[in-house]
Amino acid sequence: MNGKHWTTKDIPDLKGKTVIVTGGNSGLGFEAVKAFVSKGAIVIMTCRSTIKGEIARENIKNSIPKAEIILMELDLANLSSIQNFSDKFKQSHTKLDILVNNAGIMMVPYALTVDGFEKQIGTNHLGHFALTGLLLDILKKTPGSRVVNVSSLAHKSGVMDFDNFMYNNGNGYKPMKAYGRSKLCNLLFTYELQHFFETNQIDCKAIAAHPGVSDTNLFSHSIPKWVMVLLRPFTLFFIQPASMGALPELRAATDPMAKGGEFYGPNSHSEMKGFPTVVQSNQASHRIDDGKKLWQLSEKLTSVQFK
Repeated sequence: MNGKHWTTKDIPDLKGKTVIVTGGNSGLGFEAVKAFVSKGAIVIMTCRSTIKGEIARENIKNSIPKAEIILMELDLANLSSIQNFSDKFKQSHTKLDILVNNAGIMMVPYALTVDGFEKQIGTNHLGHFALTGLLLDILKKTPGSRVVNVSSLAHKSGVMDFDNFMYNNGNGYKPMKAYGRSKLCNLLFTYELQHFFETNQIDCKAIAAHPGVSDTNLFSHSIPKWVMVLLRPFTLFFIQPASMGALPELRAATDPMAKGGEFYGPNSHSEMKGFPTVVQSNQASHRIDDGKKLWQLSEKLTSVQFK
């Protein structure tokens, strides 16, 4: 496979594989679901709104009639919803080949999840941490399984502060600051998860990916629509379509040569766009002590233990 021009054509046959994609009804997740089912995988498309999910499912089925898509409700900002989803999934499935922790929110105003977590940390990191932990037993039973965590270039602006991890009462909260921290958490979690797999001799890989700068609805809170309309002729130079933005997570999930602990992103324009290849995350994402602290804190906050 040519790393410079890896596309969905390079995805191997996925018949018999079971895949979960969080936030699969729009943006990167939608494109990922389409790619997985086009190669024969059974995909569980999770979303907060089953109504929107059904519309997305039918859109894919219209172009890929044989697509096997199972729609399941999942709100990553609600631990009870995550537990319910996990229970229902394990009642009806005996294997999980690929878990793509794709869903996320970006630069939203300060708010709390149902469980009292700052919303971006709660959704982007803690929700996926809990989901992965609750599905760990079935991942362990599936030979060669993978967990793909979708981070962002914004991880480079993230700063860990365990004394004020979730901006208590909005203290010091800035939308971009919190988003960057949540995306840094995605990477710290990925690398610590890979260490956990290796230490416990679990046949599973933890791999991270980022989409560069992609045209998705995540920008809805950060940039007014009228501004995007005015800037669109200029943004075309550095924003790529969601179908391209999804390629790094798809490669991380399916490339037979991908290794645990790798990070995939676009290969040009300072990783803002291009074809997926192995890229390097910043030094902060490799701080082992921070990874361990985050893991311990995440277990405590979610009450989900990795065993």
